Amino acid sequence: MPKALPWDNKFQYILSCIGFAVGLGNVWRFPYLCQIYGGGAFLIPYFIALIFEGIPLLHLELAIGQYLRRGSVGIWSTISPYLGGVGIASMVVSFVVGLYYNTILCWVLWYFFNSFQDPLPWSTCPLNENRTGLIEECRASTPVNYFWYRRTLNVTTDITESGTTQWWLVLCLAAAWAVVYLCTIRGIETTGKAIYVTAFFPYLVLTVFLIRGLTLPGAVDGLVYLFTPNLNILKNPRVWLDAATQIFFSLSLAFGGLIAFASYNPPKNDCEKDAVTVAVVNSITSLYASIPIFAVLGFKATTSYWDCLDSIINAFDLPEQSILRDNYTTWFESLNSEYPDRIASLKLKRCNLQEFLDQSASGTGLAFIVFTEAIILMPGSQVWAILFFVMLFSLGLSSMFGNIEGVFTPLMELNLIPKSVPKEAISGVICLISFASALCFTLRSGSYWLHVFDSYAGSLPLLIISFFEVTAVAYVYGIKRFSDNIKWMTGRQPNLYWQVMWKIISPLLMLTVFLAFVSIQVQKQPTYGAWNPEYDSQLIVKTLFLKALDRLLDTEDQRLQAGGL
Repeated sequence: MPKALPWDNKFQYILSCIGFAVGLGNVWRFPYLCQIYGGGAFLIPYFIALIFEGIPLLHLELAIGQYLRRGSVGIWSTISPYLGGVGIASMVVSFVVGLYYNTILCWVLWYFFNSFQDPLPWSTCPLNENRTGLIEECRASTPVNYFWYRRTLNVTTDITESGTTQWWLVLCLAAAWAVVYLCTIRGIETTGKAIYVTAFFPYLVLTVFLIRGLTLPGAVDGLVYLFTPNLNILKNPRVWLDAATQIFFSLSLAFGGLIAFASYNPPKNDCEKDAVTVAVVNSITSLYASIPIFAVLGFKATTSYWDCLDSIINAFDLPEQSILRDNYTTWFESLNSEYPDRIASLKLKRCNLQEFLDQSASGTGLAFIVFTEAIILMPGSQVWAILFFVMLFSLGLSSMFGNIEGVFTPLMELNLIPKSVPKEAISGVICLISFASALCFTLRSGSYWLHVFDSYAGSLPLLIISFFEVTAVAYVYGIKRFSDNIKWMTGRQPNLYWQVMWKIISPLLMLTVFLAFVSIQVQKQPTYGAWNPEYDSQLIVKTLFLKALDRLLDTEDQRLQAGGL
């Protein structure tokens, strides 16, 4: 049995588990799901999934890791030689997910470094080469979109057009991996120290954003929009599927990192209490993060709504201050009844606050487009930008600790590396290989590849791994034997809830999610069985990333034609 180095204290261990579980998805995925799935109504399937899927699986991983005191490879090989592949699969997924997850941190670093400029570089369009005007490509879109698509990604028009590596992204990627290496240089010994900063700082920044966000105009509209329940949407099976997958991936199950963390615990530790604590804190964090995020997004929507009204008000030939934002609707109805033809000739666009609130986004769209656009509207935008991106980096970094541990511990258990090799060298090799492998994401087509990796590496494989984990414990290792182990560790027998979850409900729920996922994928295809390019991941990504650039290319064609070219 490998010798496990204990944590400095219990609090350090809990913080590490929370830091691994709480990540970028809590900030930019959970609020988005609440927004599109009926606001507060989404919490119903979310908490059902938490109780019947998330907490039982989390308890299982922490308990089995603590009792057998091994990593993911050693755990499942001990239970059965035929299950060793489950641990290897967890290690591979941790490695692959770490590649693109740290690339997101590379983008965060790039924005962080640019946040020290005044004004912020994504707040205005740059001048053209002749310095006679603004770059046409930027004018046809927005400064925020231009900075993201052109200055950051310099994206190509297709995934097949690789392009060259972008030197600024290579440097930021190297910096991101250097930080990860310094924090994991001696495995759990250094990770446990760094977690005090990376776990606490995001909560501090979220609190600052909460206080500031609630004082902004439109904040209440954003919160009402977020949490207003629409129970009718619960009839949509997709809501339940997304809730199950969200709680599953939010807790970082099946990566092997939680098992590795638990293996360093003393044998007589209350793993049941730990599992409940980590799961509850993770869910509360998701709710807590949603409030400042949508308070700021409500401010952005309100500001856009006011700009829309101002543009319409300026279209009326009336004395100044006659029509204001507050009385616009009354004026419009009055003028429309008296001069319908004239009002129709103005071709006024429709201003609706609800439509602006609908323009929220998730993932990179929320962090690098929607939220950055909201930040430039806030007084002292530089400070808020710096705080926001430091918070994102801290969230991602604490999750990376678990990913690296999910590779480091199983690698040692495979005995592929002599025990005489120091930990510093092993951690360095892991980070160096990861950096070299992730260079594909710094290509001009790198954002497409990152989406493909995210779509396939961090979804279905984890679901399958977890299914084998729970069935291995319930039906190979044995529930009675496992319950006796927990009683020896905690001093009490697992109650009926835990045993029913592990043996029946959790495996059945995961199997249902898997079948629902397959069913949705099959329904996307034509009945005649041919592959429909519309659903090709490559083209979906292309549509998402080049939606703004399509307009820019059309504008450029028109300009060239006007010039006789």
